[in-house]
Amino acid sequence: TEITEKLEEVVMIWTKQIRQVLVESEQIRREADDVGPSAELEHWKSRMSSFNSLLDEIKSSRVKKIISILQAARSKTLKQWKELDGSITIAANEAKDNVRYLYTLDKFFGPLANASPVMMEHIPSLMNTVCLIYCTSPYYNTSEHMTSLFLKITNQMINTCKTYLHEG
Repeated sequence: TEITEKLEEVVMIWTKQIRQVLVESEQIRREADDVGPSAELEHWKSRMSSFNSLLDEIKSSRVKKIISILQAARSKTLKQWKELDGSITIAANEAKDNVRYLYTLDKFFGPLANASPVMMEHIPSLMNTVCLIYCTSPYYNTSEHMTSLFLKITNQMINTCKTYLHEG
């Protein structure tokens, strides 16, 4: 039981740390007012990397051994652990899925940033792709995500126009 108690303490520390990562990942992002759509892709790539690293750690043999010992001891700490494991898996899947969908927009980000203000040729394809993401993505199709994306696309268009006017 002494070993079980020590292992439960370790799992409780991990639980607290994982909860902190989840809480931080859900906080509202502070971004510059003029950030473009590439920042959205970078945000989700970074989040995917973080959660995948966390999943790798959770699935490591060291952690699995500790969890199996606690399962054999019928520890009550495992209920919280399993819930967190599920939450991390969902967050990792969301980030991976969002990166996959946002990569379909990546081909528009360069032309949008480097075009003249007459960028209308890119807009219909860009909007069709955004619509496709909204209709098919299981995670990214929220008004919060779409608003953030459209804001960044609009920012990029405004920045492109400003650059054009300053150079012209």
